[in-house]
Amino acid sequence: MSFVICLLVYRKKSIYICAMNHLDVFKALSNKARLQILQWLKDPEVHFPDQPGFESGVCVGQIQQKAGLTQSTVSEYLSILQRAGLIESTRVGQWTYYKRNEKAFIELTQIIQKDL
Repeated sequence: MSFVICLLVYRKKSIYICAMNHLDVFKALSNKARLQILQWLKDPEVHFPDQPGFESGVCVGQIQQKAGLTQSTVSEYLSILQRAGLIESTRVGQWTYYKRNEKAFIELTQIIQKDL
C-alpha cells in the first residue's frame, strides 16, 4: 500500500502533515459531480462569471447554485475533495471559498505515471 504525504493548511498556516492513501484520492474522483466541481474550479473565471475576484477561490454558494444540488450534498462533496487534498478552503467572514490544490494534481500525475 502506498501513501501520499500532504501538508494541510488552515488560514494559510501549516498545521500538520498527514499520510493519505491513494485510494482516498481515487474515491474522491469517482463521482461525476465531484469531477465537475474540480473542472469548474480549474477555470473559475469562465464557470463563475458572476463572482467578482477569485484570489480566495470560489464561494461555496456559487458552487452550490451551479451544481443544482442541495447545500448539504455540495458541502459533503467539497469535504471529500478537501480530505483527499484536491481542493483548499479559505474562510472569509461567514463565507467559505474553495480552489483547486494544483500541487496535488501534479503529485497525482506523477503517481499515475510512476505507479500505475
